[in-house]
Amino acid sequence: MFRHVYVTALLLAFSGPSFAQKAASADYRELPDPRPVDAAAWSTVQPGTHVYFGSADIRYDKIYAPASSSLSTSWSAKAWKGEKVHTQFVVYTTKPLEAVSIEKTGLQSANGSKIPASAVQPGFIRYVMTDELNAQGGGCGYRQAKDFDSSLVADGIDFMPAISVAANNTQPVWLSITVPPATPAGLYKGAVKVKSGKGYLATLNYEITVADRTLPQPKDWKFHLDLWQSPYAVARMYNVKPWSKEHFEAMKPYMKMLAAAGQKVITTSIIYDPWNGQTEDIYGDMIKWTKKKDGSWSFDYSVFDKWVVFMQEMGITKQIACYSMIPWNLKFYYFDEATGKEAVLVAKPGTPEYDNHWRPMLTDFAKHLKAKGWFGITCIAMDERPMEAMQSAIKLIRNVDKDFKVSLAGNYHKELVNDIYDYCVASGQDFSAEERKWRFEKGWPSTYYTCCVEGFPNTFTFSPPAEAAWLGWHAASRNYNGYLRWAFNCWVKHPLQDSRFRSWAAGDTYLVYPGPRSSIRFERMIEGIQAYEKVQILKAEGKGEALDKVLKSFEINALKARKAGDMVSKANAVLNSL
Repeated sequence: MFRHVYVTALLLAFSGPSFAQKAASADYRELPDPRPVDAAAWSTVQPGTHVYFGSADIRYDKIYAPASSSLSTSWSAKAWKGEKVHTQFVVYTTKPLEAVSIEKTGLQSANGSKIPASAVQPGFIRYVMTDELNAQGGGCGYRQAKDFDSSLVADGIDFMPAISVAANNTQPVWLSITVPPATPAGLYKGAVKVKSGKGYLATLNYEITVADRTLPQPKDWKFHLDLWQSPYAVARMYNVKPWSKEHFEAMKPYMKMLAAAGQKVITTSIIYDPWNGQTEDIYGDMIKWTKKKDGSWSFDYSVFDKWVVFMQEMGITKQIACYSMIPWNLKFYYFDEATGKEAVLVAKPGTPEYDNHWRPMLTDFAKHLKAKGWFGITCIAMDERPMEAMQSAIKLIRNVDKDFKVSLAGNYHKELVNDIYDYCVASGQDFSAEERKWRFEKGWPSTYYTCCVEGFPNTFTFSPPAEAAWLGWHAASRNYNGYLRWAFNCWVKHPLQDSRFRSWAAGDTYLVYPGPRSSIRFERMIEGIQAYEKVQILKAEGKGEALDKVLKSFEINALKARKAGDMVSKANAVLNSL
């Protein structure tokens, strides 16, 4: 699933708290754009400061004035009760601005009904270094600076009080409104005011038409969202001891953010380094394996238990994914009491050594999970492993306990469809109609994923923003019941400044930023999940026929000829008409 960070001078100088703590909680400096400001491009801009609504489909360039064709003096949207809608507006200026801030108000209808100001959330969009696809049109493969162009790109969303804007620069602002579920249907009008210091620069008016329909709360969404978490990356960024009180406190806002997106799965690592060091922070073993002097085994579940309980308290309760019985390097680490040292076994699935190593653990693990009440929601999880290895591991798992659930994110194999509870197939692959039907009838998650392989659709920091929303529409069109992406927060060395990574396209390793800060990609992904939920509701009302034509258009190859933003906008118009 994981598909050298370029060393760039960060021009950062912090004193007092560590860089990690500052980067995670305070303001920071963006890297300079490698391109110079084009004075000629700004020569056609009327001197002064300009503020307009823009498009959520555009990553506005920092050092260029936005194209006038993408700008508007107003914005309107349609929303269901409980839905989150968004756009962005831009501040661009020929003179430097200090302390630019956003003043928000609530929205009000003609009959006096209100959407409170607390439902309105503006955020300054920040710029991060990105790169591009490889020569083959994908995002995989080790990266050298000489082979890839790099640029500064708009992505992170920073909910800070104010920001400075340099002369001949553009500052986009993300604007989200979450309609409270109890809001009466109707037309609501609101405004945001842009200030610099104590003076007002502009007022932007907008309106939202609230439909007489209600979107369920994220915890009740049917969409099976599986974004893998990395608690180890949080520990590094906050410079705290893993699994300490401070660590859990640091993780809270991130995991609440994830739960609010409808996340269903808790990512756990039951061995050390399941992915052979393919992330900046190696996944540790949440279960400690000890081989005793008499040859028997003991297992310490204390970290595993704390992590699962914590994630459930954050609101993620449907499933526990345990990685992995088939790690990428087939290495299994444990503590050997006889030698008093850490030891490692290298063994292939299906061999006596492999079975002898895993059988005691699976037996004890099943007993522990049942005692905790978690057995029914736990999956022994594998990632992109060969079919023969999967069959060997499944045979052993079933021999220990026939009711153990198994999950796989990887290639489709008809031989595995009956054995894997949570089966997530690679983008472009699919189940047969018959397979999908009976899997859905049994309530088995049948989803798809993208990784570095796909040039599009994807969630790289240089991907068109609408592709993140397009993913939810594609799931609806193919009757998947969800989507998986391997990295919610597997941060690179300096994720706020540089999203590039040594072995795959920039942004592949994370969707949100330290802070916590959201991103254009993450917000648009939520948009697509909401659309999926609305489609399911409308289908249940018998409106599937009206949706079929637009849903059929969401084929991956269609993106070769059409922009994701155009497809999503057209599809949303159909949704809003029903």
